[in-house]
Amino acid sequence: MGPGVRRDDSREAGATHGKGGPLMELKSAIVGLLSMSVRLDRMARFSQERIARFIRGISVRQIRLACGLVLFAYLVSHFLNHALGNISMDALAAGVYYHMAFWQFVPVAIAFYTAALVHAGLGIWALYERRQFRWKAIEPLQLVLGLSIPALIITHVVGVRLGHTLFGHEKLYPQVFFAYWIVWPYKMWLIFAVLTISWIHGCIGLYFWLRMKAFFERAAPFLLGAAVLVPTLAMLGLYQGGRSVVDSDSVKWRTENLSPRQVGTPAEQAVLNNIEDYFLIGYLGLIGFVLLAKGVRALNERRGGMITLSYGNGRTVRVPKGLSVLEASLRYNVPHASVCGGRARCSTCRIRVIGDCTSLPEPSKREAFVLNRVGAGSDPAIRLACQLRPEADLSFFQIFLPQITAASLRTSSPSRIGEERYLVSMFVDMRGSTKLAEKRLPFDTVFIVNRFLGAVSQAVIECGGRPNQFVGDGQLALFGLATSPQTACRQALKAAAMIAANVDELNESLRHDLREPIRFGIGIHGGEVIIGDIGYRDHMVFTALGDAVNVAARLQDMTKNLACEAIVSEEVRVTAGLSSDDLPQQEVAIRGRAEPMMIRTVTDAKALSALVDDVHVVAA
Repeated sequence: MGPGVRRDDSREAGATHGKGGPLMELKSAIVGLLSMSVRLDRMARFSQERIARFIRGISVRQIRLACGLVLFAYLVSHFLNHALGNISMDALAAGVYYHMAFWQFVPVAIAFYTAALVHAGLGIWALYERRQFRWKAIEPLQLVLGLSIPALIITHVVGVRLGHTLFGHEKLYPQVFFAYWIVWPYKMWLIFAVLTISWIHGCIGLYFWLRMKAFFERAAPFLLGAAVLVPTLAMLGLYQGGRSVVDSDSVKWRTENLSPRQVGTPAEQAVLNNIEDYFLIGYLGLIGFVLLAKGVRALNERRGGMITLSYGNGRTVRVPKGLSVLEASLRYNVPHASVCGGRARCSTCRIRVIGDCTSLPEPSKREAFVLNRVGAGSDPAIRLACQLRPEADLSFFQIFLPQITAASLRTSSPSRIGEERYLVSMFVDMRGSTKLAEKRLPFDTVFIVNRFLGAVSQAVIECGGRPNQFVGDGQLALFGLATSPQTACRQALKAAAMIAANVDELNESLRHDLREPIRFGIGIHGGEVIIGDIGYRDHMVFTALGDAVNVAARLQDMTKNLACEAIVSEEVRVTAGLSSDDLPQQEVAIRGRAEPMMIRTVTDAKALSALVDDVHVVAA
């Protein structure tokens, strides 16, 4: 009877298990769907925020830059086409066919002509708007060269492009070379001047845009080589093509290449010449009008009154109303950090206003965008000197040292001057180091602590993180400086598992020197933080500040009371994609926070590696 009873029990147990299996699977599926829904919702909100932030960040300078890139792409294409003249006239003809096929494709043509008109218009606006220049030579040079291009290129544009549009002329390289090398030889030098001026103007713009990029220092030699080689080959190609036409000039050649269908009739040419003359008169008149308007504005500003700017270090200047703080600094040779030259592309000219801020004009969209990017948008006392145009006396102090340069920004990356981003913070602390030091020589204690921090740092680096701060026998590590939030959370969890494995190996290697194994505690939390250089003068360190960092430190402290090796916040668990059943859940109060927080305790940190691997397998 006993065995029979056991068989019945086993059947009953099996039946219970059979009922529980589908229920558990259904529960897991529901939890998985909910977790996926949360992640998708978060991704949607994140995408909307990024789009909104991108739109807010668009300013006149960004539009001018985008249009300039389109024009520079056309310039490169045209120059490469010219370079084919070093091969033969047939190569030039083949190249111009593909060049025209692309740039006369309707959507591309619309983008090109729109970019040309907008870029030229914004250049004229820059002439009126700009009061002071950050660099005494290169910025005015770029502006003057850019404004001279329409006047120099109009002959070529009217003769070739407008002639084709109005009268169907088919002026290609042979006809242009004949006009510039034989009929009007001086125009040969004019076209070389246009090539040189337009190329230099474009390269200066590219330099201002790229010089703060992290890759610029490595790419600079190659960019310089291209900047020299491309126009040189283009001008040599034009010279070779022109010489070929001069050598081929004959009655027969002129009959084949200079028909009215190709170069037009004298009456048509007279119309084109009139258009060219009217354009030059109108364009030069517009430039003169802008210069006159600048003079009138300067007089009105002086009549409108003067204001006093106090720099907080005892220096004061009197300037007319309407000048930005940065323009005032440049006018009176007051050193002021401004890596981008007052284009609102960086935040190095930031100032902190002293006193009442209510009378200040509201930040522009571009200024608000930049300030929000560096986490200063909520503080009305923080403003960009290049954008703030005070109407009353103002006292302030500069936040950055005037000596900051683009080179220093490239070396340290843009985030070192202050940036808000999602990071995962990990605090690791060695347990019992005080007790360890009581019975050892100081050098022995330092040796063991360094071995422990080395084991932690090795795991952090191998998993894609960055050791950031060392405080006694503890370490702050950051994940997500160059990865997505999900990847950063998984990297941090893998690093925690590897730290546990490395500490086990360390305990084994030091087993003869340790009375008891080294123990540790880990706290992991993710969220928005401010990263940048913190400190004073030569004592600056790169670190992260924010609630997420503080919470990670609090979680690490809790591992002592909760008797576990690691504590992971629910934020990190969800973002990493771990199942809700993987780790035990607990609600705790965090010192400094009003509301309790959901956490996950990890008794053995090495188990986290398998959990993260399971997530990768499921995702695959």
